[in-house]
Amino acid sequence: MSDIVDPIGAEQRAEVRSETARFVGLAGELLGREFPTVPVRFDLSGTTAGMFKADGERCWIRYNPWIFAKYYHENLVDTVPHEVAHYIVHLTRPRRRIKPHGPEWQALMEAFGVDPAVTFNLDLSGIPQRRQRTHAYRCACRDHDVSTTRHKRIERGTVYLCRYCNENLIYADGPQRMLEF
Repeated sequence: MSDIVDPIGAEQRAEVRSETARFVGLAGELLGREFPTVPVRFDLSGTTAGMFKADGERCWIRYNPWIFAKYYHENLVDTVPHEVAHYIVHLTRPRRRIKPHGPEWQALMEAFGVDPAVTFNLDLSGIPQRRQRTHAYRCACRDHDVSTTRHKRIERGTVYLCRYCNENLIYADGPQRMLEF
Protein backbone atom coordinates (compact mmCIF):
# COMPACT_ATOMS: atom_id res chain seq x y z
CA MET A 1 0.00 0.00 0.00
CA SER A 2 1.25 3.49 -0.74
CA ASP A 3 1.94 6.13 1.87
CA ILE A 4 -1.05 7.44 3.79
CA VAL A 5 -2.30 10.81 2.57
CA ASP A 6 -2.30 13.62 5.14
CA PRO A 7 -5.73 15.26 5.67
CA ILE A 8 -6.36 18.81 4.51
CA GLY A 9 -5.24 21.55 6.86
CA ALA A 10 -6.96 24.56 8.40
CA GLU A 11 -6.64 26.81 5.34
CA GLN A 12 -8.24 24.32 2.98
CA ARG A 13 -10.94 23.46 5.55
CA ALA A 14 -11.81 27.15 5.72
CA GLU A 15 -12.02 27.24 1.91
CA VAL A 16 -14.31 24.17 1.89
CA ARG A 17 -16.55 25.79 4.53
CA SER A 18 -16.63 28.99 2.46
CA GLU A 19 -17.53 27.07 -0.71
CA THR A 20 -20.24 25.19 1.18
CA ALA A 21 -21.71 28.51 2.37
CA ARG A 22 -21.46 29.90 -1.17
CA PHE A 23 -23.56 27.04 -2.55
CA VAL A 24 -26.11 27.46 0.26
CA GLY A 25 -26.34 31.13 -0.72
CA LEU A 26 -26.64 30.25 -4.41
CA ALA A 27 -29.49 27.86 -3.58
CA GLY A 28 -31.18 30.71 -1.74
CA GLU A 29 -30.88 32.94 -4.81
CA LEU A 30 -32.16 30.20 -7.13
CA LEU A 31 -35.13 29.34 -4.91
CA GLY A 32 -35.93 32.86 -3.74
CA ARG A 33 -35.49 32.23 -0.03
CA GLU A 34 -32.82 32.25 2.63
CA PHE A 35 -31.31 29.07 4.07
CA PRO A 36 -29.35 28.81 7.31
CA THR A 37 -25.66 27.99 7.14
CA VAL A 38 -25.10 24.29 7.59
CA PRO A 39 -22.47 23.09 10.09
CA VAL A 40 -19.50 21.40 8.41
CA ARG A 41 -17.39 18.65 9.95
CA PHE A 42 -14.25 16.98 8.65
CA ASP A 43 -14.71 13.68 10.46
CA LEU A 44 -15.69 11.31 7.66
CA SER A 45 -13.40 8.38 6.91
CA GLY A 46 -13.35 5.46 4.53
CA THR A 47 -14.21 5.66 0.85
CA THR A 48 -16.91 8.34 1.01
CA ALA A 49 -15.90 11.92 0.19
CA GLY A 50 -18.94 13.62 1.69
CA MET A 51 -22.18 12.97 3.53
CA PHE A 52 -25.22 15.05 4.45
CA LYS A 53 -26.67 13.99 7.80
CA ALA A 54 -29.97 14.91 9.43
CA ASP A 55 -31.01 13.93 12.94
CA GLY A 56 -34.35 15.42 13.90
CA GLU A 57 -34.03 19.20 13.70
CA ARG A 58 -30.24 19.10 13.50
CA CYS A 59 -28.35 18.58 10.27
CA TRP A 60 -24.77 18.90 9.11
CA ILE A 61 -22.39 18.00 6.30
CA ARG A 62 -19.43 15.70 6.85
CA TYR A 63 -16.40 15.68 4.58
CA ASN A 64 -13.51 13.22 4.34
CA PRO A 65 -10.34 15.31 4.84
CA TRP A 66 -8.08 12.59 3.36
CA ILE A 67 -10.04 12.26 0.11
CA PHE A 68 -10.23 16.06 -0.10
CA ALA A 69 -6.45 16.19 0.32
CA LYS A 70 -5.86 13.74 -2.52
CA TYR A 71 -8.47 15.22 -4.88
CA TYR A 72 -9.00 18.72 -3.55
CA HIS A 73 -10.19 20.48 -6.71
CA GLU A 74 -12.49 17.62 -7.79
CA ASN A 75 -14.17 17.56 -4.38
CA LEU A 76 -14.49 21.32 -4.20
CA VAL A 77 -16.39 21.42 -7.51
CA ASP A 78 -18.33 18.13 -7.20
CA THR A 79 -18.68 16.90 -3.61
CA VAL A 80 -19.43 20.27 -2.00
CA PRO A 81 -22.43 21.10 -4.25
CA HIS A 82 -23.54 17.44 -4.07
CA GLU A 83 -23.85 17.58 -0.27
CA VAL A 84 -25.31 21.11 -0.24
CA ALA A 85 -27.99 19.90 -2.70
CA HIS A 86 -28.93 17.15 -0.21
CA TYR A 87 -29.15 19.76 2.54
CA ILE A 88 -31.35 22.13 0.51
CA VAL A 89 -33.68 19.35 -0.66
CA HIS A 90 -34.00 18.26 2.97
CA LEU A 91 -35.02 21.80 3.97
CA THR A 92 -37.43 22.32 1.06
CA ARG A 93 -39.11 18.92 1.30
CA PRO A 94 -39.47 18.38 5.05
CA ARG A 95 -41.09 15.19 6.25
CA ARG A 96 -41.53 13.86 2.73
CA ARG A 97 -40.09 10.62 1.52
CA ILE A 98 -37.97 11.50 -1.48
CA LYS A 99 -35.19 9.64 -3.22
CA PRO A 100 -31.75 10.89 -2.13
CA HIS A 101 -30.65 11.44 -5.74
CA GLY A 102 -34.14 11.97 -7.11
CA PRO A 103 -35.48 14.65 -9.45
CA GLU A 104 -35.43 17.46 -6.85
CA TRP A 105 -31.77 16.82 -6.06
CA GLN A 106 -30.84 16.43 -9.74
CA ALA A 107 -32.61 19.68 -10.67
CA LEU A 108 -30.71 21.57 -7.98
CA MET A 109 -27.39 20.08 -9.10
CA GLU A 110 -28.12 21.17 -12.67
CA ALA A 111 -29.08 24.64 -11.42
CA PHE A 112 -25.70 24.74 -9.67
CA GLY A 113 -24.09 23.91 -13.02
CA VAL A 114 -22.74 20.61 -11.71
CA ASP A 115 -23.14 17.15 -13.24
CA PRO A 116 -25.62 15.23 -11.05
CA ALA A 117 -23.40 12.13 -10.97
CA VAL A 118 -23.81 10.17 -7.75
CA THR A 119 -20.31 8.78 -7.21
CA PHE A 120 -16.77 9.23 -8.39
CA ASN A 121 -14.37 6.53 -9.46
CA LEU A 122 -10.92 7.70 -8.37
CA ASP A 123 -7.93 5.83 -6.98
CA LEU A 124 -8.17 5.81 -3.17
CA SER A 125 -4.77 4.31 -2.42
CA GLY A 126 -3.24 6.09 0.54
CA ILE A 127 -6.64 6.96 2.01
CA PRO A 128 -7.17 5.41 5.47
CA GLN A 129 -9.93 2.81 5.30
CA ARG A 130 -12.45 1.84 7.93
CA ARG A 131 -11.95 -1.55 9.43
CA GLN A 132 -14.65 -3.66 11.00
CA ARG A 133 -14.05 -6.60 13.26
CA THR A 134 -15.57 -9.92 12.23
CA HIS A 135 -16.68 -12.78 14.44
CA ALA A 136 -16.38 -16.47 13.64
CA TYR A 137 -19.67 -18.38 13.31
CA ARG A 138 -20.50 -21.89 12.08
CA CYS A 139 -23.42 -23.74 10.63
CA ALA A 140 -23.83 -27.36 9.55
CA CYS A 141 -21.90 -26.87 6.31
CA ARG A 142 -19.25 -24.12 6.72
CA ASP A 143 -17.63 -21.32 8.69
CA HIS A 144 -18.90 -17.73 8.42
CA ASP A 145 -17.31 -14.34 9.15
CA VAL A 146 -20.03 -12.16 10.70
CA SER A 147 -19.70 -8.39 11.11
CA THR A 148 -19.81 -6.83 14.57
CA THR A 149 -23.20 -5.31 13.70
CA ARG A 150 -24.73 -8.71 12.95
CA HIS A 151 -22.92 -10.30 15.90
CA LYS A 152 -24.57 -7.79 18.25
CA ARG A 153 -27.95 -8.42 16.63
CA ILE A 154 -27.48 -12.15 17.20
CA GLU A 155 -26.63 -11.45 20.85
CA ARG A 156 -29.95 -9.54 21.11
CA GLY A 157 -31.91 -12.46 19.63
CA THR A 158 -31.87 -12.05 15.85
CA VAL A 159 -31.47 -15.38 14.09
CA TYR A 160 -29.35 -15.65 10.95
CA LEU A 161 -29.55 -18.74 8.79
CA CYS A 162 -26.97 -20.10 6.39
CA ARG A 163 -28.21 -19.55 2.86
CA TYR A 164 -26.77 -22.92 1.78
CA CYS A 165 -27.94 -25.36 4.48
CA ASN A 166 -30.60 -23.16 6.13
CA GLU A 167 -29.20 -23.90 9.62
CA ASN A 168 -28.74 -21.33 12.41
CA LEU A 169 -25.38 -19.61 12.63
CA ILE A 170 -23.68 -20.52 15.92
CA TYR A 171 -20.95 -18.41 17.51
CA ALA A 172 -17.63 -20.25 17.15
CA ASP A 173 -15.96 -18.17 19.91
CA GLY A 174 -12.80 -18.15 17.82
CA PRO A 175 -10.24 -15.43 17.24
CA GLN A 176 -11.57 -12.19 15.87
CA ARG A 177 -10.30 -10.90 12.54
CA MET A 178 -10.31 -7.47 10.92
CA LEU A 179 -12.19 -7.01 7.65
CA GLU A 180 -11.32 -4.08 5.39
CA PHE A 181 -13.96 -2.53 3.17
